[in-house]
Amino acid sequence: MSVSVVITLDTRRVKKKTGTYPVKLLVTSNSVPKRYQTIFDLSEQDFNTLSAKNMSATLRSIRDQLKQIERKAEDVATGLSPFTFAEFEKHYILNNPSFHQRKAIKETTALINHEFNEVMYDNRFPIFRLPKPEPDTILATFLFYISKLLSEHRIRTAANYQTTYNTIAKFKGNVRFIDINVVYLKRLEVWMLEQNYSKTTVGIYTRCLRAIFNEAIFQGIIKREKCYPFGRRLYQPPSSRNIKKALTLEDVSKIYYYKPECERERKAKDFWLFSYLANGINPTDIAYLKYKNIDGEYLVFERAKTENSTRLDPRPITVFITEDLQKIIQYWGNKDLSPNNYIFPILEHNITPLRQVELIELFVQAINDWMAKIRKKLGIEKKVTTYVARHTFSTIMKRAGVSTAFIQESLGHTNIKTTENYLDSFENKVKKEYASQLTAFKNPEKSI
Repeated sequence: MSVSVVITLDTRRVKKKTGTYPVKLLVTSNSVPKRYQTIFDLSEQDFNTLSAKNMSATLRSIRDQLKQIERKAEDVATGLSPFTFAEFEKHYILNNPSFHQRKAIKETTALINHEFNEVMYDNRFPIFRLPKPEPDTILATFLFYISKLLSEHRIRTAANYQTTYNTIAKFKGNVRFIDINVVYLKRLEVWMLEQNYSKTTVGIYTRCLRAIFNEAIFQGIIKREKCYPFGRRLYQPPSSRNIKKALTLEDVSKIYYYKPECERERKAKDFWLFSYLANGINPTDIAYLKYKNIDGEYLVFERAKTENSTRLDPRPITVFITEDLQKIIQYWGNKDLSPNNYIFPILEHNITPLRQVELIELFVQAINDWMAKIRKKLGIEKKVTTYVARHTFSTIMKRAGVSTAFIQESLGHTNIKTTENYLDSFENKVKKEYASQLTAFKNPEKSI
């Protein structure tokens, strides 16, 4: 299919006040023409001057911008197979600041958000109260994706994308996908670091942005081969290994033998140890545990976090119920042992997904607050949070010589690289001990 693109002056209707005509992009496909009005208006004399050698600085600037418009239009048009005006408008004209936006184009390209109870999420997701962004822009697709997550009750993930949405909006405002290239992403990274975002946070936000690009490709908003800025030799979200989160075995011993001074301290200590002893189970999975997950001497469950990604290949985690775990279950567990009843009284039945998230957050906050007090009493330097409990489990296992594959299975990671990033570095005293092994042959009575 042949497509031609040319900048023209539409002299069919003059603007009486200025005596100028609209400058338009004329696109012709199979002898069918279609005109798109640019933001420029020129007189016939000025338009003809654009091809001359000498002209004013103002006209020279307009000429350069029109050439750029024409070149980009040709690139987009030739890249569409098959070419259609609707696809051309979606990929180039829509939200392009160089063109006047026709209402018809906007209406045919808008994504419809997924259905969910907006009233329920009104306080937690204020972005839905903001003016709706232009269709097929980065923020419009973010909004669509967040609504999709909420319709699936993936509230905490949706909250992460909302935070990324706000950061992107603060950086350069709403932009088209075609405007987000490697340069844009590198400048975004620099800007976030200047705003005191951690490298880890930058990585999280740019990975969210990458997911939005993939969603846009899936929805047919963009084509991967034309404007996908992620990958090798392009932009790769930064990653950082947060080392030294894990406690030493000596620190764990202090917590284990600590005598709580009140019931709240006991609860925090017991659930921190439960996480540590039960394969580093996270608080959300603790909350969702039911008595049907107990199979004889073992606790068998699937991670809530990976429920969607492992739907076709479920990977249950199996934990041996040690005497310590059994004592915690007996002391803090619900007395109703019905299979579908929760083991621990953290959640309630027949509550909304949002309320479930709120109760789990209160549970985590209580544990972390009281463990911070216990930590100070014990003189432990590192933070003692539920997240640290998970890291400590994996790191202690590593130091004991357990294989990374076993730790991966125990943690429920789908990718072994995730497990490798989780594993903490060895303590300095262990490195010192290993270094001495390099010259274990030395005889103290001899010298070099």
